[in-house]
Formats: sequence, structure tokens, C-alpha cells
Amino acid sequence: MAISPFDTLLQKIETRAARAGIIGLGYVGLPLAMAVARSGFAVTGFDIDPGKMVALDARRSYIDAVSDEALSAEIDAGRFKATTDFAGLAECDVVIICVPTPLTKHRDPDLSFVEATSRSIAAHLRPGQLVVLESTTYPGTTDDVVKVILEGTGLKSGSDFFVGFSPEREDPGNQHYHTATIPKVVAGDGPEALALMKAFYGAAVSSVVPVSSNATAEAVKLTENIFRSVNIALVNELKTVYAAMGIDVWEVIDAAKTKPFGYMPFYPGPGLGGHCIPIDPFYLTWKSREYELPTRFIELAGEINSAMPRYVVGKLAEALDIRAGKALSRSKVLVLGLAYKKNVADIRESPSLRLIEIIEERGGHADYHDPFVAEIPPTREYQALKGRKSVTLTPDTIAGYDAVLVATDHDGVDYAALAKSAALIVDTRNVFNRLGLSADHVIKA
Repeated sequence: MAISPFDTLLQKIETRAARAGIIGLGYVGLPLAMAVARSGFAVTGFDIDPGKMVALDARRSYIDAVSDEALSAEIDAGRFKATTDFAGLAECDVVIICVPTPLTKHRDPDLSFVEATSRSIAAHLRPGQLVVLESTTYPGTTDDVVKVILEGTGLKSGSDFFVGFSPEREDPGNQHYHTATIPKVVAGDGPEALALMKAFYGAAVSSVVPVSSNATAEAVKLTENIFRSVNIALVNELKTVYAAMGIDVWEVIDAAKTKPFGYMPFYPGPGLGGHCIPIDPFYLTWKSREYELPTRFIELAGEINSAMPRYVVGKLAEALDIRAGKALSRSKVLVLGLAYKKNVADIRESPSLRLIEIIEERGGHADYHDPFVAEIPPTREYQALKGRKSVTLTPDTIAGYDAVLVATDHDGVDYAALAKSAALIVDTRNVFNRLGLSADHVIKA
């Protein structure tokens, strides 16, 4: 009696004989590839960027969460290799999609990377493969887009091949959790697909959380990010209201968080960054239109957070006018921190880029300093900023600017020296107060 594709694949997974193919070796894909390889599976990484291949061939990691030593260990053990040749997908038993899911300029989902990747997989699809989407997206994408493209080959999901969804939960810079220790939500198209998902991810991470459908798993990821977006928008709005009343929102939050129940602290900032929070909520607002249901909270939160860079520049202009008697249009500003969060090099959707753009739209000149980002790389939205380099912080350099705008509070910066040399500081992260460096020339925004 012939063994079914399901039984064959399950046996391969349970014995670690399965080869995993991970498409997209960025902030999600490369750490996942290392976690899967460390669990005993052979892993092939796929990416269209030849620059990544050069780095990986040189055993040089370009992702903070993966050290050069960890990368070399998996290559030396024969458990990891990388290529731009997608023909290698044919030899992979588990194929995981970790590609970008950005928004269009009209805030509609851009699934072009997911669709193109699915077509590449379809070109090499064979019976006995598990195809998993990890890219954040709206409920229904895995079944209505990925599965449909794959079934265009004539093979059928649930019998010939299997489809699942497991949302990525990476948090760049987090020292307490990494890919293998973060609980993994898993789902599949049918019970056999779910069983394969549980077996595969259960071998690579500390715990799995199965849910009833791919759409449910897709909704889990959106819910996590919408929760953060709405709460950050709330404190950003409170910041503007309390500032008008002469109340320090950071003092309010610090006091409120002493309540041991019913409250969770969130903090304001100059805007949202990273791939998830500024983008993912709009995937649900787009999908909800299909059901004629408004998502007022989500859209309002997006509007508030998107308005923060302009609000901060307004506070900067006001501080220059009142404290220095100088217009922003005639001022030199140093933006401290280009990354979207502290102690990482990740500039995806960073509000610092928007801050620089707004300052220069208003006639000012803006430079930046970031110990993690030596040069601004190419970006889709801020092409004019490409190639600008981080300035070195010295007393003379700092004194040459009319104001320093703190956008990202990296730990490695000497804030005491900054406070001593800067003529004016606009602090969006409350870092100077936290460090006991409050002064008349330090303005919170």
C-alpha cells in the first residue's frame, strides 16, 4: 500500500530528514533559518539580493539577531546554505515565505512579493511539500492567494501538498527573547496541514500555539500590532493634550504604571517605525471594506501616529523661536538616532527619515548621528536621503547646530556631554529626564 504524501512528509519532519527552504533572508528569514538549522534540519535560504549572498558566503551576518559565529556554525555543520537560484525549491520539503508585505502609496496592501514568490514555488511544486506563509497580511491571504496560485499547478492542497500560516514575531534588539524562545502560532489548511505545522515548528521553537484556521492565525498577528498601534496613538494624543495643560505625560505614565492591575504602560514618541506597527493595521482596514465595516479606532490611531513627526517639528520650530530667536528655516538641526528603536540598526519606516524631510521642507538643514547606521541606505520613500552619513559627535560638532532633536534614545550616546555642548535639545524620548539631566535648554516634545 502506497504511503501518502502526508505520512512521508511527517516522517521526514519527525526524523529531521526534511530540508527547509526559507525565502527572504531579512529580519525574519535569517533568524528563522538559524533556529531551524540549530534544531537539526538542513536549510536552504533563498533571496533575490546578490548582496546578501556575498555577505553570507563570507560568513558575515547583516542582521543583529544573528552573529557571524552563529552563521558560521550552521554553515560548517552543513545545515545552512544560501542561493539566488530558486530551482533549489524542488529539493525542499518545507518551504517558508518570509518576504515583505508593504503598503501602496494609497495604504492598500501590496502583495506583489507574496504573489511572485508563490509563483516561483509553483514552478517547482511537487507532492509532499509543506508551504508556509510567515509574512504579515490580512485574513484570507494564505488560502485565497498563496493556495490558489499553488493549486494552479493541478496539485491539490490537503492531499498532494499542504499549506499553513505562522506569523513572525521578531523584535529587533530584544535581548530577552529570540526566534526559538517566542511561542509560535501555527495553523494549516486542514487537519493534516496543521499536524505538519505543529511537528515542524515544534521541533524548532520552545512552544507552538495551534489555532483553527489560517485566517485566524493571520488575524492574531494583526491583533497584536493593532493593540500596540492604538495604545501608542492614545499616549501620543495625551502627550499633545497634557502639554497644552502644562502637564508632563511621562510623569503621568510613570505614576500610572504603579497600579498593579488594569494598566499597561505605553510611551509616546516622534512617530512609529519598523515594518509592523505603521503598516500592518492598514491590512485589516483594507480587508474590512469588503464587509462594509468601518475600522474607526484603527484608522484614527494611524492618523494620530502619522501626524507625530509634523507635531515634533512644530515643537522644534517653536523652541528655536522662543529659546534662540531663530527661525527653523535658518537653522541647522542634528537629528539624534536614525533607527526606529534604540540599540538596533533597523531604519524601516523610521520616523527620523520623515523628521529630516519635514525640517528640510521648511527650509532648515538636518544632519543625523546614529552609532548603528553609518549611512542612509536606499529606501522607497526617501530616495533623496540616500548616501547621507552619520556625523561624529564631538563638542565642537554639537555646538555647531542650533538644536539637537532626539528621535531615538540609543544607550551608547554620551547624553551628559550632549547636554553640556548643545545650545538647545528637543527630546522626544524623555531620555534626559530619565538620566537626571534635565535642564532649561532641554525641551520635551
